[in-house]
Amino acid sequence: MSGSKLIKNEEIQNRIYTIRDVQVMLDEDLALLYGVETKVLNQAVKRNSERFPEEFMFQINNDELSNLKSQIGILKKDSLRSQNVALDSARGKHRKYLPYAFTEQGITMLSTILRSETAIKVSIRIINAFVAMRRFIATNAHIFQRLDTLEIKQIDTDKKIDIVLNAIESKEIQPK
Repeated sequence: MSGSKLIKNEEIQNRIYTIRDVQVMLDEDLALLYGVETKVLNQAVKRNSERFPEEFMFQINNDELSNLKSQIGILKKDSLRSQNVALDSARGKHRKYLPYAFTEQGITMLSTILRSETAIKVSIRIINAFVAMRRFIATNAHIFQRLDTLEIKQIDTDKKIDIVLNAIESKEIQPK
């Protein structure tokens, strides 16, 4: 099975998460894309651990896993996820250990240790997805900045309204 033919770029991008302010992909998603078991992928990484420093791969903690589960729940409508029951059941329900997260550099390194044609093709597609996401963020940075500014103003306005409503409710303010 050639994973690169079956998977759309959008489906790859939906599997890229931000953890510790770095864009990463989880071991189980990569294993699915490469057409191998998660256990096989992680064993290959362990055999080549010198190629995977912390800036290439790290194990997520319980808090990060909880945050991911909420993100993943939102994305479950993704067609590939709904087709793959095994992936859904693997997401935290039957795992004996916390997942590993691979950065873009770690994913590039994976293609060198897995060495299959599928792994190379899929890695290229994944790297292209990372690049497309970076372009999108860079192109729309001003919009994100404006949204942040609006959110801060909205929070400030909400606080002022709460103060006024609380004062009226507690009868601190008497009508004139």
